[in-house]
Amino acid sequence: MIKENFVELYIKSFKANWDLPALTDYSEQKTLCYKDLATEIARLHIFFKKAGVERGDKIALIGKNNTLWCSVYLATVSYGAVIVPILQDFHPDNVHHIVFHSESKLLFTSDAIWENLDECQMSQVRGVFSLTNFRCLHQQSGEDFVSILKGLDKEMESRYPGGYTPDDVEYAKVDNSELVLLNYTSGTTGFSKGVMLTANNLAGNVTYAHDLNLLRRGQRMVSFLPLAHAYGCAFDFLYAMTEGVHTVLLGKTPSPKILSQAFAEYKPNLIVTVPLVIEKIYKKVILPQLEKPTMKVALSVPIINQKIYAKINQKLKEALGGELHEVIIGGAAFNHEVEAFLHKIKFPFTVGYGMTECAPLISYDHNYDFIPTSCGQVLKGIMEVRVDSPDPQNILGEIQVRGENVMKGYYKNEEATKLAFTEDGWLRTGDLGTVDENNRIFLRGRSKTMILGPSGQNIFPEEIEARLNNMPYVMESLIVNRDNRLVALVYPDYEAMDNDGLSSGDLSEIMETNKVNLNKMISSYENISTIHVYPNEFEKTPKKSIKRYLYV
Repeated sequence: MIKENFVELYIKSFKANWDLPALTDYSEQKTLCYKDLATEIARLHIFFKKAGVERGDKIALIGKNNTLWCSVYLATVSYGAVIVPILQDFHPDNVHHIVFHSESKLLFTSDAIWENLDECQMSQVRGVFSLTNFRCLHQQSGEDFVSILKGLDKEMESRYPGGYTPDDVEYAKVDNSELVLLNYTSGTTGFSKGVMLTANNLAGNVTYAHDLNLLRRGQRMVSFLPLAHAYGCAFDFLYAMTEGVHTVLLGKTPSPKILSQAFAEYKPNLIVTVPLVIEKIYKKVILPQLEKPTMKVALSVPIINQKIYAKINQKLKEALGGELHEVIIGGAAFNHEVEAFLHKIKFPFTVGYGMTECAPLISYDHNYDFIPTSCGQVLKGIMEVRVDSPDPQNILGEIQVRGENVMKGYYKNEEATKLAFTEDGWLRTGDLGTVDENNRIFLRGRSKTMILGPSGQNIFPEEIEARLNNMPYVMESLIVNRDNRLVALVYPDYEAMDNDGLSSGDLSEIMETNKVNLNKMISSYENISTIHVYPNEFEKTPKKSIKRYLYV
C-alpha cells in the first residue's frame, strides 16, 4: 500500500498553494486559484450532503475539459463517492450504457451533450447538472435539487462567515484501499469495460511523479488530452494539483494553430502528449526542411550537421513555448523514424508506457535516461514486470505486470476480470515485447493485431504503418490481412497534394511508388500487395489510436 493517502495529498496542496493559480479555461481566459478550487469543492460537498449523496455512490461526469469538470472530479473523490468520467466523444448510446451500468446517481454534463441524451435510458439518475454553471437540467419526480442549489450561497455564508480559509479544508477519510474511480475504456477493439481503480492506484501514479520531480510548485502545463482518459488525467490534472502547478485547460480541438498560441502564451514546463501530435509536427514542419537538396548536402558534413541539429532542436523548443524541460509521449506506439530523429537532435523527450488498468503508468525514464525504441523502466518500488517467454530479453512474449497501480478488476464483469489476470495474479497487458536486464520494456505490438506470416513469421502492422505514414502524401494508414495478403488502406494528405498542385488523378501513381519504396524497406514476408485509397479519416479513440476493429 502507498504510504501517502490520496485524498490527503489535496488537503496539503490546497493549504500550501492557496493563492497560486491552479486551473485556467483557455477558451474563456478564466483562472481559478487553489483557494477558488477549494471553495468550489466545499460548495459541492454541501450540495452532495443536502442531496443525499452517500459514500460509495457513483457520480458520472462528461464534457470538455474545464474548471467545473475538475471541481466535480475532486469534490466527488474527496467526499468519499466514486467518480465516473466519460469521454465526450462517446456515442450517446454508449453514454447511456455507462451511466446505467455504473449505477450513477447524479450526472454532470455539458449542455451540448445533454441535448443528445435521453433521461429515460438512465432511469436511476436522480439529477442532471450543467458543466456550464451547475444549474439543474433534469431531476426525478420528488427531488428538489433546484432549491438546494439556490440556497448554496447562504449555506456557505452560514458555515464560513469569515470566508472559506485554508483551515477549513477538511475532506472525508478515504482509505487508499477504497474504490474512487470507474474509468470506462475506449480501446481499439470496440469493447468498453468499467475499470475499477482505487485511491491507492491513483496515489501510486501521483506520488511516483512527485518522486521523479517532473514539476515544481508554480510551474505550468497546457492540457489538451481528454481528462476523462487515465493518461491526461493522471499527469495534467491529478499530479499537477498536488504539486502547486498551474494547468491551462485547452478545452477545444488541439489544432496546430491553437496549440502554438497556447504554448507561446503560457510557456509550459512539461508537455504530456500522444504520438500523433509530435508526428504531425515532424512530418509537416521538420521533414520538408530535411528533404531540401541543400539541406541534404549540409547534413552529410559531420561538423555542419551538428550545428543544424542544434538549431532545429532550439526552434522546436521555441515552438513549444521555449521553457519546457521534457515532453512525455505515451498512449500509443510512437513512430520509430520520428523517435530516432528527435533523439539525434537531443530533443528532451521520453516515451512512457501504461494502460487504463494501471491508472495508467507502468514504465518511464527521464529524457536523459531514455533509450530509443524502449518505453522506460518499470516503476521502481511500485510495479513489477515479467514476460511470458522462455527468454524474456530476446524472445517476444506478453508483457505482464503487478503492483500498486493495478486495478481491482472490471465493474460487474467477473468473466472479463478473470481473463485479464493470470492464475497467479499478474495483469495481462495484451502487449508483446521484451524486458532487458534493467527492467526496461521494449514493445513490438499488440497480440490481438499481430498477423501471422506465410511461414509463421510475426508481422506487426504498426511497424509497417509507421514507415508508410512518413511517405509522400500519406496522412495515415492501416495494414490489414485480406485473403492472406497484406493490404494497405491509406487516407491521403489532400492538403499537401493541393499545396503541390496535385489532383486525385495523381494518387494511383503516387501510391504505387510508395508501395514499391515501402517494400524495399521491409522484409519480403511483410511486403504489401496493394494500396487502397481510403476516402475518409479513420475513426479513432480519444487517444487518437485508430479503431482497427472497424476496418479488419
